[in-house]
Amino acid sequence: MPRFIEGQDRQQVALIPECLDDFIADDNPVRIIDAFVDELNLASLGFEKAAPAATGRPSYHPAVLLKIYIYGYLNRIQSSRRLERECQRNVELMWLVGRLAPDFKTIADFRRDNGSGIRNVCRRFVAVCRDLKLFSRALVAVDGSKFKAVNTRDKNFTAAKIDKRQQQIEESIHRYLAALDTADRTQPVEIEARTNRLNDKIERLRKQMRALDDVKEDSKLVQAINCR
Repeated sequence: MPRFIEGQDRQQVALIPECLDDFIADDNPVRIIDAFVDELNLASLGFEKAAPAATGRPSYHPAVLLKIYIYGYLNRIQSSRRLERECQRNVELMWLVGRLAPDFKTIADFRRDNGSGIRNVCRRFVAVCRDLKLFSRALVAVDGSKFKAVNTRDKNFTAAKIDKRQQQIEESIHRYLAALDTADRTQPVEIEARTNRLNDKIERLRKQMRALDDVKEDSKLVQAINCR
């Protein structure tokens, strides 16, 4: 048909295959997921099979399955069967996991066997996203004139505020894991949510992850010295 934009022939063989990375924009959120998971020490967070077995059939690395779950969390894809299909057709997930496509049972078993580790990662992921201002905030109007110090709210911490925030994160994580169980049983209709977030915070994320690990190690060293 003349005068119309035409697509490529499906049977056309490319001499030089296109690079998968070209399909993922620099500001795509999957790059954040990839950098975040790569900086985690999965063994210390409580994930099973973080070290491969010397014998037997090779298994999927926990980082691969964790990236799939975080992607599903951000895009409201809760069912393991839907995650399996997305791995086979979703270019973002193909890029994220290197075109691996675990079956739904493998994905579901990973969540079942690593509930504690996933909760630890979710807590850390929420904290990092909040620090990087990846979460939008609603505006609330309050009738009153009470002011608390001159410090900003995000930098003003008390023991009660920290406990309350941790409790809110814990409750959110438990609700999400419960929703995953329900989704695997009932197979609800998928609700797709497209995100357009920010750009080039990956390097800051990597540095922050390393800094958090350094602070954690320093605190352990101080406690060991004080115990002597």
